[in-house]
Amino acid sequence: MTIHIFTFTSPIHDKKAVDKATQAFLQELGAHLPNEAEVSLLDTDYEQYGNADLDLLYIRTGGTEGLFRQWYTSLPADAGPQHLYLLTSGKSNSLAASMEILSWLNQQQVSGEILHGESADVARRITLIANAKAALRKLSGQKAGIIGKPSDWLISSDADREIVKQKLGVELVDIEMEELLAEIKKHDYPVAARRRIKTCPSDYFVGALEIYGALKRLIKKYQLSALTIRCFDLLSTVKNTGCLALALLNEEGIPSSCEGDVPALLTMMIAQQLTGVSGFQANPARINPLTGEMLFAHCTVPFNMLKDYHWDTHFESGIGVAIHGELPEGAITLAKVSGNLSRHFAVDAQLDKNQYESDLCRTQIVVKAPGTGDYFLKNPIGNHHIILPGHVAEQLEVFMEMLK
Repeated sequence: MTIHIFTFTSPIHDKKAVDKATQAFLQELGAHLPNEAEVSLLDTDYEQYGNADLDLLYIRTGGTEGLFRQWYTSLPADAGPQHLYLLTSGKSNSLAASMEILSWLNQQQVSGEILHGESADVARRITLIANAKAALRKLSGQKAGIIGKPSDWLISSDADREIVKQKLGVELVDIEMEELLAEIKKHDYPVAARRRIKTCPSDYFVGALEIYGALKRLIKKYQLSALTIRCFDLLSTVKNTGCLALALLNEEGIPSSCEGDVPALLTMMIAQQLTGVSGFQANPARINPLTGEMLFAHCTVPFNMLKDYHWDTHFESGIGVAIHGELPEGAITLAKVSGNLSRHFAVDAQLDKNQYESDLCRTQIVVKAPGTGDYFLKNPIGNHHIILPGHVAEQLEVFMEMLK
Protein backbone atom coordinates (compact mmCIF):
# COMPACT_ATOMS: atom_id res chain seq x y z
CA MET A 1 0.00 0.00 0.00
CA THR A 2 1.64 3.24 -1.18
CA ILE A 3 0.44 6.64 0.06
CA HIS A 4 1.69 9.96 -1.30
CA ILE A 5 1.04 13.14 0.70
CA PHE A 6 1.16 16.50 -1.08
CA THR A 7 1.10 19.76 0.85
CA PHE A 8 -0.54 23.15 0.45
CA THR A 9 0.91 25.87 2.72
CA SER A 10 0.32 29.60 2.88
CA PRO A 11 3.59 31.57 2.47
CA ILE A 12 2.68 33.89 5.34
CA HIS A 13 2.98 31.06 7.90
CA ASP A 14 6.31 30.35 9.60
CA LYS A 15 7.81 27.46 7.62
CA LYS A 16 9.83 25.99 10.50
CA ALA A 17 6.82 25.94 12.78
CA VAL A 18 4.64 24.38 10.10
CA ASP A 19 7.26 21.75 9.27
CA LYS A 20 7.61 20.85 12.95
CA ALA A 21 3.85 20.48 13.34
CA THR A 22 3.72 18.43 10.15
CA GLN A 23 6.36 16.01 11.40
CA ALA A 24 4.56 15.46 14.69
CA PHE A 25 1.18 15.06 12.98
CA LEU A 26 2.41 12.54 10.41
CA GLN A 27 4.32 10.53 13.02
CA GLU A 28 1.19 10.18 15.12
CA LEU A 29 -0.85 9.27 12.07
CA GLY A 30 1.72 6.76 10.83
CA ALA A 31 1.69 4.92 14.15
CA HIS A 32 -1.86 3.80 13.40
CA LEU A 33 -1.36 2.81 9.75
CA PRO A 34 -0.65 -0.82 8.73
CA ASN A 35 3.00 -1.87 8.79
CA GLU A 36 2.97 -2.47 5.04
CA ALA A 37 1.92 1.12 4.32
CA GLU A 38 4.64 3.09 2.49
CA VAL A 39 4.00 6.77 3.20
CA SER A 40 5.92 9.46 1.30
CA LEU A 41 5.70 13.20 1.95
CA LEU A 42 6.20 14.80 -1.48
CA ASP A 43 5.32 18.36 -0.47
CA THR A 44 4.69 20.22 -3.75
CA ASP A 45 6.04 17.61 -6.18
CA TYR A 46 2.61 17.41 -7.80
CA GLU A 47 3.96 15.68 -10.90
CA GLN A 48 3.86 12.47 -8.86
CA TYR A 49 0.12 12.85 -8.32
CA GLY A 50 -1.71 9.70 -9.39
CA ASN A 51 1.23 7.31 -9.03
CA ALA A 52 0.36 5.84 -5.62
CA ASP A 53 -2.44 3.67 -4.30
CA LEU A 54 -3.71 6.78 -2.55
CA ASP A 55 -2.92 10.48 -2.90
CA LEU A 56 -3.68 12.76 0.05
CA LEU A 57 -3.82 16.54 -0.28
CA TYR A 58 -2.58 17.87 3.06
CA ILE A 59 -4.04 21.34 3.60
CA ARG A 60 -1.50 22.43 6.20
CA THR A 61 -2.68 25.99 6.83
CA GLY A 62 -5.38 28.50 6.12
CA GLY A 63 -4.99 30.83 3.16
CA THR A 64 -4.32 27.94 0.77
CA GLU A 65 -7.61 28.00 -1.09
CA GLY A 66 -6.23 29.97 -4.03
CA LEU A 67 -3.13 27.78 -4.24
CA PHE A 68 -5.33 24.70 -4.35
CA ARG A 69 -7.59 26.12 -7.06
CA GLN A 70 -4.55 27.04 -9.14
CA TRP A 71 -3.20 23.48 -8.84
CA TYR A 72 -6.49 21.82 -9.61
CA THR A 73 -7.31 23.94 -12.66
CA SER A 74 -3.84 23.22 -14.08
CA LEU A 75 -4.52 19.48 -14.26
CA PRO A 76 -4.94 18.04 -17.78
CA ALA A 77 -8.58 17.76 -18.79
CA ASP A 78 -8.44 13.96 -18.88
CA ALA A 79 -6.58 13.67 -15.57
CA GLY A 80 -9.02 15.35 -13.24
CA PRO A 81 -9.56 13.03 -10.25
CA GLN A 82 -13.14 12.03 -9.57
CA HIS A 83 -12.81 11.99 -5.78
CA LEU A 84 -10.26 13.97 -3.75
CA TYR A 85 -9.10 13.44 -0.17
CA LEU A 86 -8.16 16.50 1.88
CA LEU A 87 -6.05 15.76 4.96
CA THR A 88 -6.17 18.21 7.88
CA SER A 89 -4.31 18.41 11.19
CA GLY A 90 -6.72 20.68 13.01
CA LYS A 91 -3.99 23.34 13.33
CA SER A 92 -3.33 26.69 11.62
CA ASN A 93 -6.88 26.93 10.19
CA SER A 94 -6.30 23.75 8.22
CA LEU A 95 -9.89 22.57 8.66
CA ALA A 96 -11.46 25.89 7.71
CA ALA A 97 -9.44 26.06 4.48
CA SER A 98 -10.33 22.45 3.66
CA MET A 99 -14.03 23.19 4.05
CA GLU A 100 -13.78 26.15 1.66
CA ILE A 101 -11.86 24.01 -0.84
CA LEU A 102 -14.33 21.13 -0.65
CA SER A 103 -17.23 23.54 -1.11
CA TRP A 104 -15.55 24.89 -4.25
CA LEU A 105 -14.90 21.37 -5.54
CA ASN A 106 -18.56 20.48 -5.05
CA GLN A 107 -19.50 23.54 -7.09
CA GLN A 108 -17.31 22.12 -9.88
CA GLN A 109 -19.24 18.82 -9.61
CA VAL A 110 -16.20 17.14 -8.07
CA SER A 111 -16.68 14.96 -5.00
CA GLY A 112 -14.27 14.81 -2.12
CA GLU A 113 -13.82 14.19 1.58
CA ILE A 114 -12.06 15.88 4.48
CA LEU A 115 -10.04 13.46 6.59
CA HIS A 116 -10.17 14.94 10.07
CA GLY A 117 -10.40 13.74 13.66
CA GLU A 118 -8.50 11.51 16.04
CA SER A 119 -5.34 10.05 14.50
CA ALA A 120 -6.48 6.45 14.95
CA ASP A 121 -9.82 7.16 13.24
CA VAL A 122 -8.21 9.09 10.38
CA ALA A 123 -5.64 6.32 9.87
CA ARG A 124 -8.38 3.70 9.76
CA ARG A 125 -10.25 5.72 7.15
CA ILE A 126 -7.08 6.18 5.12
CA THR A 127 -6.48 2.42 5.18
CA LEU A 128 -9.99 1.71 3.90
CA ILE A 129 -9.61 4.27 1.12
CA ALA A 130 -6.15 3.02 0.10
CA ASN A 131 -7.43 -0.56 -0.07
CA ALA A 132 -10.35 0.56 -2.22
CA LYS A 133 -8.08 2.55 -4.53
CA ALA A 134 -5.76 -0.44 -4.92
CA ALA A 135 -8.73 -2.67 -5.75
CA LEU A 136 -9.93 -0.24 -8.41
CA ARG A 137 -6.46 -0.13 -9.97
CA LYS A 138 -6.39 -3.95 -10.17
CA LEU A 139 -9.83 -4.06 -11.78
CA SER A 140 -8.85 -1.57 -14.46
CA GLY A 141 -8.01 -3.42 -17.67
CA GLN A 142 -9.69 -6.67 -16.68
CA LYS A 143 -12.01 -8.55 -19.03
CA ALA A 144 -15.17 -10.35 -17.92
CA GLY A 145 -16.72 -12.90 -20.21
CA ILE A 146 -20.49 -13.21 -20.68
CA ILE A 147 -21.03 -16.73 -22.02
CA GLY A 148 -24.49 -16.75 -23.51
CA LYS A 149 -26.91 -14.07 -22.36
CA PRO A 150 -28.48 -13.53 -18.94
CA SER A 151 -31.09 -16.17 -18.21
CA ASP A 152 -34.57 -15.21 -19.44
CA TRP A 153 -35.87 -14.74 -15.89
CA LEU A 154 -33.15 -12.23 -14.99
CA ILE A 155 -35.01 -9.31 -16.53
CA SER A 156 -33.19 -6.70 -14.38
CA SER A 157 -29.73 -8.24 -14.34
CA ASP A 158 -27.89 -6.82 -17.32
CA ALA A 159 -25.25 -4.10 -17.18
CA ASP A 160 -24.43 -0.74 -18.76
CA ARG A 161 -21.21 -1.62 -20.57
CA GLU A 162 -20.02 1.94 -21.09
CA ILE A 163 -20.43 2.85 -17.42
CA VAL A 164 -18.76 -0.38 -16.29
CA LYS A 165 -15.83 0.40 -18.58
CA GLN A 166 -15.67 4.05 -17.53
CA LYS A 167 -15.95 3.54 -13.76
CA LEU A 168 -14.37 0.14 -13.17
CA GLY A 169 -12.15 -0.13 -16.23
CA VAL A 170 -13.68 -3.57 -16.87
CA GLU A 171 -14.49 -4.71 -20.41
CA LEU A 172 -17.46 -7.04 -20.84
CA VAL A 173 -16.78 -9.62 -23.57
CA ASP A 174 -19.60 -11.56 -25.27
CA ILE A 175 -18.90 -15.23 -25.96
CA GLU A 176 -21.41 -17.41 -27.78
CA MET A 177 -22.76 -20.45 -25.94
CA GLU A 178 -21.93 -22.55 -28.99
CA GLU A 179 -18.23 -21.88 -28.45
CA LEU A 180 -18.42 -23.25 -24.92
CA LEU A 181 -20.33 -26.31 -26.12
CA ALA A 182 -17.65 -26.96 -28.75
CA GLU A 183 -14.99 -26.86 -26.03
CA ILE A 184 -16.98 -29.22 -23.81
CA LYS A 185 -17.09 -31.76 -26.66
CA LYS A 186 -13.30 -32.04 -26.45
CA HIS A 187 -13.83 -34.01 -23.20
CA ASP A 188 -10.68 -32.60 -21.65
CA TYR A 189 -9.92 -31.07 -18.27
CA PRO A 190 -6.87 -30.47 -16.02
CA VAL A 191 -6.29 -33.68 -14.09
CA ALA A 192 -5.05 -31.67 -11.10
CA ALA A 193 -8.58 -30.36 -10.58
CA ARG A 194 -9.80 -33.82 -9.72
CA ARG A 195 -7.21 -34.13 -6.96
CA ARG A 196 -8.33 -30.85 -5.37
CA ILE A 197 -11.81 -32.11 -4.46
CA LYS A 198 -13.54 -35.08 -2.89
CA THR A 199 -14.27 -38.03 -5.14
CA CYS A 200 -17.82 -37.87 -6.42
CA PRO A 201 -19.65 -41.14 -7.21
CA SER A 202 -22.04 -39.48 -9.65
CA ASP A 203 -22.00 -40.50 -13.31
CA TYR A 204 -22.08 -36.77 -14.05
CA PHE A 205 -18.77 -36.07 -12.30
CA VAL A 206 -16.41 -36.37 -15.28
CA GLY A 207 -18.77 -34.33 -17.43
CA ALA A 208 -18.84 -31.58 -14.79
CA LEU A 209 -15.02 -31.49 -14.82
CA GLU A 210 -15.09 -31.27 -18.62
CA ILE A 211 -17.21 -28.12 -18.33
CA TYR A 212 -14.53 -26.75 -16.01
CA GLY A 213 -11.83 -27.60 -18.55
CA ALA A 214 -13.81 -25.91 -21.32
CA LEU A 215 -14.19 -22.73 -19.28
CA LYS A 216 -10.47 -22.70 -18.46
CA ARG A 217 -9.63 -22.78 -22.16
CA LEU A 218 -12.00 -19.90 -22.88
CA ILE A 219 -10.47 -17.94 -20.01
CA LYS A 220 -7.05 -18.37 -21.58
CA LYS A 221 -8.24 -17.63 -25.13
CA TYR A 222 -10.03 -14.38 -24.22
CA GLN A 223 -7.69 -13.42 -21.33
CA LEU A 224 -10.57 -13.28 -18.91
CA SER A 225 -10.31 -12.34 -15.25
CA ALA A 226 -13.93 -13.30 -14.56
CA LEU A 227 -16.95 -14.81 -16.26
CA THR A 228 -20.66 -15.48 -16.05
CA ILE A 229 -22.45 -18.27 -17.83
CA ARG A 230 -26.02 -18.94 -18.95
CA CYS A 231 -25.67 -22.23 -17.11
CA PHE A 232 -29.22 -23.54 -17.39
CA ASP A 233 -28.62 -24.05 -21.12
CA LEU A 234 -26.17 -26.81 -20.16
CA LEU A 235 -29.03 -28.87 -18.73
CA SER A 236 -30.60 -29.41 -22.15
CA THR A 237 -27.42 -29.48 -24.25
CA VAL A 238 -24.90 -31.57 -22.31
CA LYS A 239 -27.23 -32.90 -19.58
CA ASN A 240 -25.02 -31.48 -16.83
CA THR A 241 -24.39 -28.38 -14.73
CA GLY A 242 -21.71 -25.74 -14.31
CA CYS A 243 -21.93 -25.81 -10.48
CA LEU A 244 -18.68 -27.71 -9.94
CA ALA A 245 -16.79 -25.64 -12.51
CA LEU A 246 -17.83 -22.33 -10.93
CA ALA A 247 -16.92 -23.58 -7.45
CA LEU A 248 -13.42 -24.39 -8.67
CA LEU A 249 -12.97 -21.13 -10.58
CA ASN A 250 -14.11 -18.99 -7.67
CA GLU A 251 -11.72 -20.85 -5.39
CA GLU A 252 -8.93 -19.97 -7.83
CA GLY A 253 -9.73 -16.27 -7.60
CA ILE A 254 -11.59 -16.08 -10.92
CA PRO A 255 -15.00 -14.60 -10.04
CA SER A 256 -17.66 -16.68 -11.81
CA SER A 257 -21.39 -16.08 -11.50
CA CYS A 258 -24.38 -18.21 -12.42
CA GLU A 259 -27.21 -17.67 -14.91
CA GLY A 260 -25.47 -14.89 -16.84
CA ASP A 261 -26.04 -12.48 -13.93
CA VAL A 262 -23.70 -9.59 -14.74
CA PRO A 263 -24.43 -7.36 -11.71
CA ALA A 264 -23.74 -10.36 -9.47
CA LEU A 265 -20.48 -10.90 -11.34
CA LEU A 266 -19.44 -7.25 -10.93
CA THR A 267 -20.13 -7.51 -7.21
CA MET A 268 -17.98 -10.64 -7.02
CA MET A 269 -15.15 -8.99 -8.98
CA ILE A 270 -15.13 -6.02 -6.59
CA ALA A 271 -15.27 -8.35 -3.60
CA GLN A 272 -12.39 -10.47 -4.91
CA GLN A 273 -10.09 -7.46 -5.14
CA LEU A 274 -11.13 -6.04 -1.77
CA THR A 275 -11.25 -9.22 0.31
CA GLY A 276 -9.52 -12.00 -1.65
CA VAL A 277 -12.78 -13.98 -1.85
CA SER A 278 -15.32 -13.62 -4.66
CA GLY A 279 -18.26 -14.69 -2.48
CA PHE A 280 -21.24 -17.01 -2.47
CA GLN A 281 -23.88 -16.02 -5.02
CA ALA A 282 -27.30 -16.97 -3.69
CA ASN A 283 -30.90 -15.85 -3.69
CA PRO A 284 -33.26 -15.43 -0.73
CA ALA A 285 -35.75 -18.26 -0.41
CA ARG A 286 -37.53 -16.93 2.67
CA ILE A 287 -37.44 -13.67 4.63
CA ASN A 288 -38.91 -12.68 7.99
CA PRO A 289 -39.23 -8.91 7.56
CA LEU A 290 -39.73 -8.37 11.31
CA THR A 291 -36.64 -10.18 12.55
CA GLY A 292 -34.42 -9.89 9.48
CA GLU A 293 -33.88 -13.65 9.40
CA MET A 294 -33.38 -14.92 5.84
CA LEU A 295 -32.71 -18.20 4.13
CA PHE A 296 -30.28 -18.00 1.19
CA ALA A 297 -29.65 -20.89 -1.18
CA HIS A 298 -27.82 -21.84 -4.38
CA CYS A 299 -26.34 -24.95 -5.97
CA THR A 300 -22.73 -23.81 -6.14
CA VAL A 301 -20.40 -22.12 -3.68
CA PRO A 302 -16.64 -21.42 -3.75
CA PHE A 303 -14.74 -24.30 -2.15
CA ASN A 304 -12.50 -21.86 -0.27
CA MET A 305 -15.50 -20.54 1.68
CA LEU A 306 -16.53 -23.93 3.10
CA LYS A 307 -15.75 -25.86 6.25
CA ASP A 308 -17.21 -29.00 4.65
CA TYR A 309 -19.32 -30.08 1.69
CA HIS A 310 -21.24 -32.98 0.17
CA TRP A 311 -22.19 -33.78 -3.40
CA ASP A 312 -25.78 -33.53 -4.62
CA THR A 313 -27.78 -33.07 -7.79
CA HIS A 314 -28.86 -29.75 -9.27
CA PHE A 315 -32.10 -28.73 -7.55
CA GLU A 316 -34.43 -27.73 -10.40
CA SER A 317 -33.40 -30.50 -12.81
CA GLY A 318 -32.35 -33.28 -10.46
CA ILE A 319 -29.32 -34.00 -12.65
CA GLY A 320 -25.65 -33.08 -12.80
CA VAL A 321 -23.35 -32.24 -9.90
CA ALA A 322 -24.24 -29.62 -7.29
CA ILE A 323 -22.63 -28.74 -3.99
CA HIS A 324 -24.26 -28.91 -0.58
CA GLY A 325 -21.76 -26.75 1.25
CA GLU A 326 -21.47 -25.81 4.90
CA LEU A 327 -20.14 -22.33 5.64
CA PRO A 328 -18.61 -21.19 8.94
CA GLU A 329 -21.12 -19.55 11.25
CA GLY A 330 -20.45 -16.00 12.35
CA ALA A 331 -19.77 -12.63 10.75
CA ILE A 332 -20.69 -12.20 7.07
CA THR A 333 -21.57 -9.38 4.69
CA LEU A 334 -24.44 -9.22 2.20
CA ALA A 335 -23.65 -7.21 -0.93
CA LYS A 336 -24.88 -6.31 -4.42
CA VAL A 337 -24.19 -3.59 -6.99
CA SER A 338 -26.51 -2.61 -9.81
CA GLY A 339 -25.62 -3.08 -13.47
CA ASN A 340 -25.05 0.64 -13.99
CA LEU A 341 -23.22 1.02 -10.64
CA SER A 342 -25.67 3.71 -9.53
CA ARG A 343 -26.93 1.65 -6.59
CA HIS A 344 -25.42 -0.76 -4.16
CA PHE A 345 -26.32 -2.69 -1.05
CA ALA A 346 -23.84 -3.68 1.64
CA VAL A 347 -24.71 -4.70 5.19
CA ASP A 348 -22.92 -6.60 7.93
CA ALA A 349 -24.87 -9.65 9.09
CA GLN A 350 -24.53 -12.99 10.88
CA LEU A 351 -24.62 -16.48 9.46
CA ASP A 352 -26.69 -18.25 12.08
CA LYS A 353 -26.67 -21.82 10.79
CA ASN A 354 -26.47 -24.17 7.82
CA GLN A 355 -29.47 -26.29 6.94
CA TYR A 356 -30.78 -28.65 4.28
CA GLU A 357 -34.21 -28.96 2.69
CA SER A 358 -34.67 -31.18 -0.35
CA ASP A 359 -36.91 -28.69 -2.19
CA LEU A 360 -34.31 -25.88 -2.32
CA CYS A 361 -30.97 -25.21 -3.97
CA ARG A 362 -28.35 -27.32 -2.24
CA THR A 363 -26.19 -24.92 -0.21
CA GLN A 364 -28.53 -23.30 2.31
CA ILE A 365 -27.69 -20.79 5.03
CA VAL A 366 -29.83 -18.97 7.57
CA VAL A 367 -28.74 -15.35 7.93
CA LYS A 368 -29.71 -12.68 10.43
CA ALA A 369 -29.68 -9.12 9.09
CA PRO A 370 -32.12 -6.99 11.13
CA GLY A 371 -33.50 -3.91 9.46
CA THR A 372 -33.07 -5.12 5.88
CA GLY A 373 -36.65 -6.27 5.25
CA ASP A 374 -37.66 -3.08 3.46
CA TYR A 375 -34.70 -3.31 1.10
CA PHE A 376 -35.37 -6.91 0.09
CA LEU A 377 -39.16 -6.60 -0.14
CA LYS A 378 -39.51 -3.05 -1.49
CA ASN A 379 -36.41 -2.05 -3.44
CA PRO A 380 -33.99 -4.96 -4.06
CA ILE A 381 -31.19 -5.04 -6.64
CA GLY A 382 -32.31 -8.22 -8.40
CA ASN A 383 -32.68 -11.56 -6.65
CA HIS A 384 -29.09 -12.81 -6.40
CA HIS A 385 -26.92 -11.38 -3.64
CA ILE A 386 -23.33 -12.07 -2.65
CA ILE A 387 -22.38 -13.42 0.77
CA LEU A 388 -18.85 -12.63 1.94
CA PRO A 389 -16.98 -13.79 5.05
CA GLY A 390 -16.40 -11.20 7.77
CA HIS A 391 -17.83 -7.73 8.24
CA VAL A 392 -16.63 -5.76 5.21
CA ALA A 393 -19.66 -3.56 4.44
CA GLU A 394 -17.73 -0.40 5.34
CA GLN A 395 -14.93 -1.34 2.93
CA LEU A 396 -17.47 -1.89 0.15
CA GLU A 397 -19.13 1.44 0.95
CA VAL A 398 -15.80 3.26 0.63
CA PHE A 399 -15.15 1.58 -2.72
CA MET A 400 -18.54 2.57 -4.10
CA GLU A 401 -18.10 6.17 -2.92
CA MET A 402 -15.12 6.46 -5.28
CA LEU A 403 -17.35 5.63 -8.27
CA LYS A 404 -19.74 8.54 -7.75
